[in-house]
Amino acid sequence: MKTHSDELALYVAVVEAGSFRQAAENLGIDNSVVSRGVKRLEAKLATVLLHRTTRRVTLTAEGEWFYERAARILNEMSAAESNLLARREHPSGILKVDAASPFILHQLVPIIGEFRQRYPDIELHLESSDGFINLLERRIDVAIRIGELTDSSLRAMPLGHSRLRILASPAYLARAGTPHLPTDLEGHQRLGFITPGASQPLAFAR
Repeated sequence: MKTHSDELALYVAVVEAGSFRQAAENLGIDNSVVSRGVKRLEAKLATVLLHRTTRRVTLTAEGEWFYERAARILNEMSAAESNLLARREHPSGILKVDAASPFILHQLVPIIGEFRQRYPDIELHLESSDGFINLLERRIDVAIRIGELTDSSLRAMPLGHSRLRILASPAYLARAGTPHLPTDLEGHQRLGFITPGASQPLAFAR
């Protein structure tokens, strides 16, 4: 495509204003900017679009044909932008969210009612994945993950922080002894994840 929307806008403004001077005044720019823009458009199209006089401009046959289509394109672009902004203010459609089962049950489910009241036109789909999945293949809109984020081309942002705690049952401590220092854990039995990449190394604040 040879032409740009800003060139089309200058051309349509000149046609509707009837002169370069009036178009420049309506747009709040210098007259030379409008004149150069239309000349550049004509050069790209290798077509004379306007007959110029000292006071007014008139359309050539090609210019009239091109104006009708250029004006329609600009109107459609403006409508598309307006509709997109309206969709942002009043979102609708399907929203697919993927997270681990405990997070869905304890964090998302309690606020679903409030979410549906605020966004009644959104159809919420919750999916539970405790392992690694291809978000693009599954067409997931939002994925919530806990832990260190590996390199990814996807856009990510932190939602919050969760403190990790080391817990043990009273019966186990009575049998194996109570650790007092981090180094004491080396001799204790520990439960962890078996999914590759899912475990987090133990870290202690100093």
